[in-house]
Amino acid sequence: MKMLLTVTASIAVLLIFAANPLYANVENCQALVSKAPKNVDIKTIMMRADKDVRSPYCLVSGVMARRMGVDNKFYSIKFELRLPNLWQGRFAYQFNGGNDGEVKPALGKITGLLNSQYAINQGFAVVSSNGGHDSRAYPAMGLAGGAAFGHDPEARRDYGYGAVQKLNPVARSLVESYYQSPVQYAYGLGQSNGGRMAMVAASRFPEMFDGLLVGYPGFNLPKAALQHAWDIQALRRVNDDIGQALSKRDLTFFTNQLLTQCDTLDGISDDLIFAVDACQKVFNPKALVCKNDLDRNCLSLNKVAALMRMHMGPHNSKNQALYTDWVYDSGIRSNNWRMWKLESESSAWSNKPISLVMGGASLAHIFTTPYSNVPGDVYSLENYLLNFDFDKDAPKIFATNNQFKESAMSIMTPPDAAKPKLTGFHNNGGKMIIFHGNSDPVFSVKDTVRWYDFLDFTLEGRASEFVRLYRVPGMPHGQGGLSVDQFDMLQPLISWVERKAAPHSVVAATRLDNPEITARMADLTRPLCPYPSYAKYRQGSLQKASSFQCVVSK
Repeated sequence: MKMLLTVTASIAVLLIFAANPLYANVENCQALVSKAPKNVDIKTIMMRADKDVRSPYCLVSGVMARRMGVDNKFYSIKFELRLPNLWQGRFAYQFNGGNDGEVKPALGKITGLLNSQYAINQGFAVVSSNGGHDSRAYPAMGLAGGAAFGHDPEARRDYGYGAVQKLNPVARSLVESYYQSPVQYAYGLGQSNGGRMAMVAASRFPEMFDGLLVGYPGFNLPKAALQHAWDIQALRRVNDDIGQALSKRDLTFFTNQLLTQCDTLDGISDDLIFAVDACQKVFNPKALVCKNDLDRNCLSLNKVAALMRMHMGPHNSKNQALYTDWVYDSGIRSNNWRMWKLESESSAWSNKPISLVMGGASLAHIFTTPYSNVPGDVYSLENYLLNFDFDKDAPKIFATNNQFKESAMSIMTPPDAAKPKLTGFHNNGGKMIIFHGNSDPVFSVKDTVRWYDFLDFTLEGRASEFVRLYRVPGMPHGQGGLSVDQFDMLQPLISWVERKAAPHSVVAATRLDNPEITARMADLTRPLCPYPSYAKYRQGSLQKASSFQCVVSK
């Protein structure tokens, strides 16, 4: 009788394990530790489904490539790999943004997606990393600590592309060991600096990924960093306190005047400027300058001059462009634009903008050679940007020396950034979708458009065979502003890669939790059209994407 009870209990336990997917892969998850490649240390734990991941998953935490840097700091590549039970044979490398330095949750999260649309919830195993350095390792550097890894040449290279080159094969081997099946499709996903990395991967590692999803990329990152100094200097001409140089009222007035001239160019007045190219031809910011001291419906000359100078982009004394110019768009009044350009809400930063703190530190410590050992307080960083010389200092993004044998530009940008061809990626069947907000205050959408135009010219008009670019009106650096910023670009990429179904327009919607949208933008959908087309009103409901068609400017 006792033996019968024992057998019955054992069967019951087995039935529980079989019925509950949380336990189905516990043994495989634990066994993965012994299958890690040489010199790669991992820990694993089986996790329940949660608010971000709808399937139980094996969570892998790993460390590899340990070394001592030339700056006597310890470096390593730390990573996280999530292996969901609902695997569909897909693998995604999640390229993180900013200066890296920490392991973000490996979810395959990217701007526009709902939680249910994250890559991990669409059958992907997902990996993310710290980019080869730990931002907390430099406490003495204060606010510049996140950029101090730039003192080590290999850390710069790992940040630029080396960490992906080293980690990707390790992550893939762990995925295939866990599922006892090969990866069928490999994807790379990233936005901002992560978008840059995706474009670098297409050029440097053309066979690594089948599909790349690229959000508002800073693929000319060191050049874009010059804009931080350019902006700070332009704003300082208006007010010693750059946060007060342009008030919220100033930028709202500027935006309203812009909308008055450009909103209906796409056939409808809805606070969205889809005909952005036509807008740049008709909008004249000089017309907003006050005519006399009694005029109130205007902006002062120095404020308009600052905005025009900022949109012109950095130049040297020979009037040579050092980066690119910028689009006039409605997102200039967004909280995101203000946070990057004028002032943040961080008391630890003395409310200085992100471009001054993170941007200034990155330009000084990572993107110039030799690096400038600027202290990590806001006043030193501001002083560095205010005194940045566009004749003498800007060329340092291309410079090398005995210690740094690769320039910041050669490390951070795609090797063929100036004249893109992507021959290897194209020949390997790779597909790429890029989206970029027209109001991005960090990386100009014009730089991305110019890259696509060069690619299309090089390929004699065939770039759309494997690359599609979508511009998002009103969207700044990520979601926000007067924009339709909720959209799924991942599913069209999957269909393109796996079913050869090329994407066309993508439906985007306004978010109910976006406090910046106007009342008439609530519950509104619009099509995002592949460049060079844009959405123009045709007929029907003003609220629905189906009332619009994608057209090309004449």
